[in-house]
Order: sequence, then C-alpha cells, then structure tokens
Amino acid sequence: MKQRLSLILPVALVAAMIPLAIGQKDGKPQGKNADKIAPSLPEKAFAESKKKRKLLVFSRTNGFRHGSIPTGLTAVRMMGEKTGAFEAILSDDLGNFESDRINEFDAILFLNTTGDPFFEKGKPDAQARSERLQKNLQDFVKSGKGFAGFHSATDTLKPRGDSIPEYSKMINGAFDGHPWGGGSNVTIAVEKGQEKHPIVAHLKGGSMSFKEEIYQLRDPYDSSKVQMLLRLDLEKSDKKGLKRTDRDYGVGWVRKWGEGRVFYCSLGHNDAMYWHPDVLKIYLGGLQYALGDFDVPSK
Repeated sequence: MKQRLSLILPVALVAAMIPLAIGQKDGKPQGKNADKIAPSLPEKAFAESKKKRKLLVFSRTNGFRHGSIPTGLTAVRMMGEKTGAFEAILSDDLGNFESDRINEFDAILFLNTTGDPFFEKGKPDAQARSERLQKNLQDFVKSGKGFAGFHSATDTLKPRGDSIPEYSKMINGAFDGHPWGGGSNVTIAVEKGQEKHPIVAHLKGGSMSFKEEIYQLRDPYDSSKVQMLLRLDLEKSDKKGLKRTDRDYGVGWVRKWGEGRVFYCSLGHNDAMYWHPDVLKIYLGGLQYALGDFDVPSK
C-alpha cells in the first residue's frame, strides 16, 4: 500500500500543478479580466515557431501608469499559452537588459511603458545605467532580434530638445498628445493597399470601431519609413482638434531595424482592447513577426 501511495502521490501532485503552470486555478484562467480574454484569443498561431520562443514583456513606467497594464499582461501571457507561439516572461527587472542576460530572449515587448523606464531615481549611476541599457536594447534588436510596443511605448524615451534617442527612431515617433481620449468613438481602418497583408488580412480590408484613446505622434514619426498597416479613419471618428496638418494618424506598423524586426500598435489604453478578437489577432501577428517566425512584408 505504501508503495502504491508513493507512486500515486507524485502523479497527483504533477496533475494538480499543471493548471497553475498554465495560469489556471480550478480549471479557470487566472489574471485580470482572464474570463473575458479567454474566449477572444486566437485559436492558433499564424506560423509555427522555428524554436521555443521567449518574449520578455516589460511594463515598467516612469510617468503615467495605465490601469489596463494588468489586463494586457494577462492577455499576452494567455495568448502565448494557448497558441504555443511564445513563452511570455512578465518582468520589470532591469537586470534582464544587461548584456549578460538580454540575449536569453527572442523579442522584447514594451507594454504601456512611459518615460524612461530604465531610470532609477535616487541611484548615483541612474543616468549612466539608463544609457547603457538603451544601447543594449538597440544592439539586441539590430543584431537580429525583435521589439514590439503597445500603446504608450511611444510615450517612452522621447526626444528632448534636438536630441532624438535611437529608441524613438526605432519605434517611429513620439507621443504628442491624444485628442481622442479613452471614451472617444474611433474607427481604425486597414491601410489602403495592405488589405492582404497577413497581420491584418483577417479584417478583409474593413475597419474596427470602438471606444479607445488614439495618439498623435511627432518627429521622428514618418509613415513612409514603415510598413503601415492600420490608420485612424478621421471621417468616421469623433472630431477633435488636431495638430498634424498632414492628417497622418498611423495606428499600427512593422519595420526592419538593422537585422531585427519592430512591431508597434498604438491600441491598448482601454482594457477592452485586450479582449477584442480582431485586435488580439493583430497583436499575435505582430509579435510573431518580431519573434522571427512570421515572415511578412515590411520596410
């Protein structure tokens, strides 16, 4: 009897641990708004992973902190678990950006970061460390790895005066206000000519309408330098006071950066973005592009 128990207990223990390992408890997904996210997740990955992928999901802020961050973290973790496209490592540990650790990851996602997330106020070497970690991130991406940014990733490491950080150039722009706040009615359209682009093909050339905060961007924003996928439809969105005379309000794009890949989508202010099925597919396609598994057209 003792021998039988010794065999049964380890098996039972492993079985009990499996739901916890995949973010579940009592068969139910765990995390903020997990019950809303679960039925909205893509059924499968866009492309089979070439190897087991590790995605660092970083949401450290040095400024405004979005209330939707916990929901976003839950959505990205659950997406990786369901599709098998990646393992999401949710961590704000700055040590992950040191040169001896950063290459453990295949791509890094800045999920609603703000300000200089590498700067630790009160530490004597804070500025020097921030500059070192910024360089490490650039070296990481340019060497052939990936970077992705959601929403306020463009409100991160912004230009000051005439100095434009490499980060702003990489992500293609800097936050310059949001005429459309979180309660605004907006319509996001597929960029003309990109109807068959694999990341947005599921929209079939159509559009998405919902309440969401939309950014306007300033230099070094240049929509001609990226593969623009999504754009604000000004005619179908709430009318606001605009700064850009060119009426250029890109929302999502991909680009190459050195030997690496970059995906950015400005959606993600409201929690509901993280359980919108079409938005989640865009996130997944962009993340798989950044990870190096989804070969799609990009500039």
